[in-house]
Amino acid sequence: MSGIRPNKAQFIELMNAPDEGPVVMLNLLKFKASDGASEYNKYGGTVVQMVEASGGKVLWMGKVDQALIGDVDANDWDAIALVRYPSRKAFVEMTSTKEYDAAHEHRESGLERTVVLACTPRGGAI
Repeated sequence: MSGIRPNKAQFIELMNAPDEGPVVMLNLLKFKASDGASEYNKYGGTVVQMVEASGGKVLWMGKVDQALIGDVDANDWDAIALVRYPSRKAFVEMTSTKEYDAAHEHRESGLERTVVLACTPRGGAI
């Protein structure tokens, strides 16, 4: 497995998690040195439309400038994206399509590594 897609156990855990409302996916992104950002942008251009069609929204995306707290080098990550989906089910359905698989090739081509964290909003934050 590439480390760019969830492994089987991670995907099953997501599918079996309580699905009681919105989920925000926090994406930490490290691009490949050669043409990684450009390849990732090809993925993003297509997937934003899929996210919106599923009822989701890209809340924020930007570059990492510095580490303020924690023992981490700011160069560990190039960008961060926050993407809200109406439910975990909506995320799973979107990422299980042939169209998403085709777009995901650019994600794989563009990323050296990534971390994606599924986050549940608290206290009406969304």
